[in-house]
Amino acid sequence: MSPENSSTTKLCPTCGTRLSEEANRCLVCGSELAVNGETSAKAAKSVRGSRMPKITLSLPVALGLLALFLTVGAVMVFFALQRTGRVVEPTMTPTLTITVTPSLTPTPITPTVTATPQPTATPFTYIVNVGDTCSGIAAAFDISVQSIVRPNNLPADCATLYEGQELLIPYPTPTASPFPTATLSGIDATIAACEKIVYTVQENDTLSSISINYAVPMEAIKEFNGMVNNTVYSGLPLIVPLCERFATPGPSPTPTPPPPYPAPNLLLPVDGSHFTLNDDNVTLQWAAVGTLNDNEAYAVTIEDITDGTGRKLVDYVKDTKFTVPASFRSTENIPHVYRWWVMPVRQVGTDESGNPIWDTAGASSIRRAFTWTGDVPKVTPTP
Repeated sequence: MSPENSSTTKLCPTCGTRLSEEANRCLVCGSELAVNGETSAKAAKSVRGSRMPKITLSLPVALGLLALFLTVGAVMVFFALQRTGRVVEPTMTPTLTITVTPSLTPTPITPTVTATPQPTATPFTYIVNVGDTCSGIAAAFDISVQSIVRPNNLPADCATLYEGQELLIPYPTPTASPFPTATLSGIDATIAACEKIVYTVQENDTLSSISINYAVPMEAIKEFNGMVNNTVYSGLPLIVPLCERFATPGPSPTPTPPPPYPAPNLLLPVDGSHFTLNDDNVTLQWAAVGTLNDNEAYAVTIEDITDGTGRKLVDYVKDTKFTVPASFRSTENIPHVYRWWVMPVRQVGTDESGNPIWDTAGASSIRRAFTWTGDVPKVTPTP
């Protein structure tokens, strides 16, 4: 050290720490120091301790040693982890960047309604005969003249027909049949038509007294009320069938006729059916309206509307079908249109010849039509 530095500092006599010249006490060991003019005897009396070896390093050297120590430690840790297989190679983690894409608002599309054509009946072919006209053919098949003109591309006056010409004839439009209605059987209809009252049993009433009071047999009261004995009690409601009253002296009461039947529901043939020369007969069928009584039947009416003379056939049957006799078929070689319907009837008496007299017993059915080609007229040879 330079002489200038030694002249301005002093050493602690106890621990050897260098202190400033004006210091009165050591900052390390706390020993009091001699001030200017104090005797050296006091200094001699102080106990001087052992001094630690002193190592002085500059700041760059200290930083270098610290870096070296950290490097050596890191290398030792790396090799130790590699030996045990726990070294994990660093992987690059990509950073996802979300890009907001604007969404388009969908435009609603209005669906287009496409009309579905309804299937139509295939027309049949008719061969024009001598003297045929469009109006006559239309009347025979129960259709309009325009129904013949349009599919055959004929003029409006339809005056170009010739013998042997093929015409497309549409079938008549079928009439929808109504749904069958619920009907009562003969017994249920009789019960429903019976006049009845409801009587509430009073105190001291008996079944015998009620029967005498209303002139109704006890068995009839028991049957209508489902009773198995003659016991009644106060407050019991009883159905009293007035229609079962005892006969009274005097003129016989007029029996109550059953209610009218509903209209029969026609089944076969369907409206607008066509029959040819190969069909020897035509069978008509309908649904029953209930159980007919002994004096009741179905009146079947068939009318040839093509003939123009009002030719009509009426017959009475108990069954729900009727076969049109071949004798009623036309003898002309053209299709004839027949209209038919059915009605429930009731016999109310007989005429002078013993034939039954019929009266209506219900509603008439709807009217249906069918076509039937007649036989070829037989030509008698002239001698």
